[in-house]
Amino acid sequence: MMNIPTIDMIATGKNIVALRDAAGLTVRDLQDIFGFATPQAIYKWQHGTALPTLDNLVILAAVFDVAMDDIIVIDNDVAVQISA
Repeated sequence: MMNIPTIDMIATGKNIVALRDAAGLTVRDLQDIFGFATPQAIYKWQHGTALPTLDNLVILAAVFDVAMDDIIVIDNDVAVQISA
């Protein structure tokens, strides 16, 4: 067994909400920044059912004025069996 870091999608979503709130932005504000026709992608990020793509993560980091590492929550305690 080996511990492999994984992304905690739920915690990352909660982090996106907290960072958005701290920045004083609404979901609609983010929708406008990204040029999305609907806010569905942002809601999926916030609920932890999807992650932002790498290019969208770069934009989020710039909008929130944080590093990308400050948005993504990593869980280092997931044990995975690696077979050869």
